[in-house]
Amino acid sequence: MASTTSTPITEVIPIGDPPIVIETRGLKKTYFGKIDVPVLFGLDIEIRAREFLAIVGQSGSGKSTLLNILGALDVPTAGTVLVNGVDISTLDEDGLARLRSDEVGFIFQAHYLLDEFTCLENALMPITIRHGEASDEDRERVLKLLERVGLGDQINKHPDEMSGGQNQRCAIVRALANQPKIVLADEPTGNLDSRSGAEVFEMMREMNRLSGVAFVMITHDDRLAQAADRILLIEDGNIVEITNDEHKKKVDRLTPVKELA
Repeated sequence: MASTTSTPITEVIPIGDPPIVIETRGLKKTYFGKIDVPVLFGLDIEIRAREFLAIVGQSGSGKSTLLNILGALDVPTAGTVLVNGVDISTLDEDGLARLRSDEVGFIFQAHYLLDEFTCLENALMPITIRHGEASDEDRERVLKLLERVGLGDQINKHPDEMSGGQNQRCAIVRALANQPKIVLADEPTGNLDSRSGAEVFEMMREMNRLSGVAFVMITHDDRLAQAADRILLIEDGNIVEITNDEHKKKVDRLTPVKELA
């Protein structure tokens, strides 16, 4: 399965066995309340550098829960999460904050750009938060990324002056700003029309291929899942890798046949 090394966007990734970036061992999650609701039942996953992974499954199957645990935004009930070989349960709050800042990038269904800041300022935000201000080198690198995703002429505009697709492309650059090892994307095209969604997906794919950053994407869009390197299906609290053909057959079975006129 797969993981990531952070490489400047312009470098060619060397051929070799990609290292594991994130690994889970016996990962479990239960939500406790009047009725305990088990969601994940002992998942073993490996995510490697340079991989683009799609996670699919019905609503409520635990996809977002898994993504939040991988990104250290949530805590498992049992099991282990290793990021670059480090058991994140051993980290204190400061250590977890550094891990989320330095090792993991996040892209959500809503872009969550800050309206009072420009496109460039939003893209630089992780660096600004981590270091107080961006160096000239950081600024130049992020500017090149914005140009790469077609936002070179939008850097001084605010989110309300850009389209939904442009805002989401800015969010992709923001996720890559600190050169993370992995990017976690939760329905990143869910709020976009089909054309803008396809463009955003292609931008993520390009960043994945050129930089070597691993992408893990939750999606309900079967076309996007088919374009990933691997597909993981969460079903009944368990996870299994399925081939593109198996995924297509499953989609076909679930797609209602339209009645003939």
